[in-house]
This record gives sequence, structure tokens and C-alpha cells, in this order.
Amino acid sequence: MASSVVRATVRAVSKRKIQATRAALTLTPSAVQKIKQLLKDKPEHVGVKVGVRTRGCNGLSYTLEYTKSKGDSDEEVIQDGVRVFIEKKAQLTLLGTEMDYVEDKLSSEFVFNNPNIKGTCGCGESFNI
Repeated sequence: MASSVVRATVRAVSKRKIQATRAALTLTPSAVQKIKQLLKDKPEHVGVKVGVRTRGCNGLSYTLEYTKSKGDSDEEVIQDGVRVFIEKKAQLTLLGTEMDYVEDKLSSEFVFNNPNIKGTCGCGESFNI
């Protein structure tokens, strides 16, 4: 079982339309830098894998794990030298999503700015489509 990378938060983006992109997921420069930093100490891992699990008070929650290889049904996103693999179950929920890394005085986390989300829970860790 792969270990969890870090905590992730979900944000519903209501005013943004889904735009066709070459990648199922886009990364902000801060997300790229953080993933590079995390993988620097793990040479046996080639990237991170994003998935969804049924949990939380609103239905679904994202997972992030280190990965050593691409799965048979994984979608691969390569941006600025960083490889992110999307599990099959998460592919449709992530279309048009931007993955960001945010730091403030009290926390640091990956944030998924997802235009497909219909609602989130109060804590922002689970969502529904």
C-alpha cells in the first residue's frame, strides 16, 4: 500500500466553465514545485497518483499517493517535468480541474479547484458531483 503524500482540500468553482485542455488536470507552478520537492527524497517513485474514495460527509474525497509506475487504466499528466497519474475512477471527476498547492500561517495543502463539483462539506474535504 502506498503512503499518503499530504492532505488535500476541494473547492467548488462555480463561475468557471469547463474548458477543453490537452490534460485532464492542470497544475499551478506552486503545485509543480511542491511535487518536485516531495519526489526529490523518493527516487524510487516516478510521480504521484490522484484518486477518489467514498468517504466524508458529502460523498467523495481525493487521495494523493506516491507511485512507482503507471497503472493500466491510469491517465498520465506530464507538466513541467512532473508526472501525475489519475486513477480511472477519478478521471471524470477531475476534467477541467486545476491542482494548486497553498501555504498559509497555519496549514499547507494541495487544493483542487474543480468546476464539476455540485457541493462540498463544511470542512472542504469531501464533495459530490
